[in-house]
Amino acid sequence: MPERILCGHLAGAGVTAELARCGDGLVLTGTELGGRPLVCRLDRQGPCGTLLDEPLAQAACGLMAVHGWGRGRRAVRLGVDYVTTATGLTLAQGVLAGLLARLRGCPTRGITVSMAATALLTVSPYLAAGTADELDVPPGRLRSGHPPPFRSADGVAFELETFYAEPWRALWTSLGVSDTVAGRAWRPFMQRYVTAVAPLPAALHAATEGRPFAELACAAAAAGVAVQRLRKHAERRDELASSKPFAPPWTLEAHPLQEPDHCSARYVSPSGWSRAGNGPLAGIVVVEAGRRVQAPLAAHLLGQLGAEVIRIEPTGGDPLRATPPMAGGCSAHFLALNRGKRVVQADLWNPAGRRRIIDAAAHADVFLHNWVPGKAAQLGLDHDHLAAANPRLVYAHASGWGDVRGAHPPGSDFMVQAYAGLPDHLTPGNEAPAGSLMPLLDVLGGLAAASGALAGLLGRERDGRGRRVRSSLLSAATLLQTQLGGCRGPSGRPEFGLFGVPLAASNGHLVISRTAPVSAVTAALGLDELTEVPAEIAAHSVDRSLALLTGAGIDAIRACHHPAELVRDLWAAKLMHRDRCAFVRPPWTFTA
Repeated sequence: MPERILCGHLAGAGVTAELARCGDGLVLTGTELGGRPLVCRLDRQGPCGTLLDEPLAQAACGLMAVHGWGRGRRAVRLGVDYVTTATGLTLAQGVLAGLLARLRGCPTRGITVSMAATALLTVSPYLAAGTADELDVPPGRLRSGHPPPFRSADGVAFELETFYAEPWRALWTSLGVSDTVAGRAWRPFMQRYVTAVAPLPAALHAATEGRPFAELACAAAAAGVAVQRLRKHAERRDELASSKPFAPPWTLEAHPLQEPDHCSARYVSPSGWSRAGNGPLAGIVVVEAGRRVQAPLAAHLLGQLGAEVIRIEPTGGDPLRATPPMAGGCSAHFLALNRGKRVVQADLWNPAGRRRIIDAAAHADVFLHNWVPGKAAQLGLDHDHLAAANPRLVYAHASGWGDVRGAHPPGSDFMVQAYAGLPDHLTPGNEAPAGSLMPLLDVLGGLAAASGALAGLLGRERDGRGRRVRSSLLSAATLLQTQLGGCRGPSGRPEFGLFGVPLAASNGHLVISRTAPVSAVTAALGLDELTEVPAEIAAHSVDRSLALLTGAGIDAIRACHHPAELVRDLWAAKLMHRDRCAFVRPPWTFTA
């Protein structure tokens, strides 16, 4: 699947190339490559020589763990090919960056993309937070509570969203919850983006379960809180039927042709560009005005590829810098996505502040933001204004809904999960659907925005015209859902069986590759029937079962219960570096 995602990106970027397999890699050839093939390889190496597939990657790199925290569990399988999709995006980024480097005169012969590093990238904020120097709470401690979604008296499951405490408290007090309880619930609700848990008081759920959904929706609207019903897989399936399975999760639009003195047949890099630095994007300048995860992660990836990133923050700095745990005076979670960026503080509602951003964009190659629709135009920082000042600018807007729903309701991760029907895929078929409290789509949306920006830069390098790039959390969900993995029942809910899911042992969890032959597993464990596997594994340590399985040539691993555990594993430690906390190294390796 990663290779097919790559093909979709190349087609979307207008790149004509032929792909052929060569050993464990792909070779790209074509006239646009100037007769010099480009070799790309996917590295699936896991612990102890294991080759990673989707569930093994989820388990080995902590994704199952972070997903399980929100339900008070040690590890829960995601019923989508999340790591595989993310790896397809990083593979596409590497190839697009390699092609761009060639056009810019930097020879690139090969690209290797690590599936494990990509998986670690998706949980990098939790890795950084769990390894911070100033960590107050031991990593991995599960908190009790009652997370979303909420449910009504007539059985409707739904998510709520607001970014302000006043509407939140107004809603709950209107439903009979005391202001003290509502106020106490605000902090864990708001911090669920950072912590991947939401230990809310039971009183909130009791208040919704005693009222019909129509009444709750009216109360939320009156308080200014958005509501999104958890849609079913079947509802979403009709929308996905018209989507191309491996189409890129972004759209490109070239700027109108400029006068001859502004645009040449082929773009020539301005003399002001510096060739100092490393990576295929050395000398590229990215201006990022982003919040939370989506846009900051996209800019972080472009920075890992060698670009200089200028981050726009409000006067006084981004408040998320103060979110504990801290690493050297700054939030470790924040640093995972924003370290190494040059910060410019500007008041967007002040003419002088906006002038600073316009001036920065006028000398930049990419302007990237994830503001709500309409805000950029209101500020005079939309595509038309900035492209007029810099016709070669790649203007990338990473939104929540794209063109589907505008700005209402808020296009936040959990609202888009609910609308897209993802909860049906994220919980086992015998449990009530619930979204993940890990911001899965913010991460995938950031990967999508970065690949779109690279496609825009590549197009500009070929014809000198700037590009308008649009991506969204919903388009990232579409890419994920058009290639659903795992076994599914008639309703579309996951039905995994015993392979590819965490199996409880006496001292942890074991995951067996979903491709393992049943007969080989039963023979390795000395069993007559497969139904005995959980009891056999539960009675012994993970190490004992692993030794039996791997000795028989079966891929199996211990499930990581917190990404911070991986700093002690040599296979994973080489994918990280430490500076007051652990950070993930770039998932790409380029060879000249």
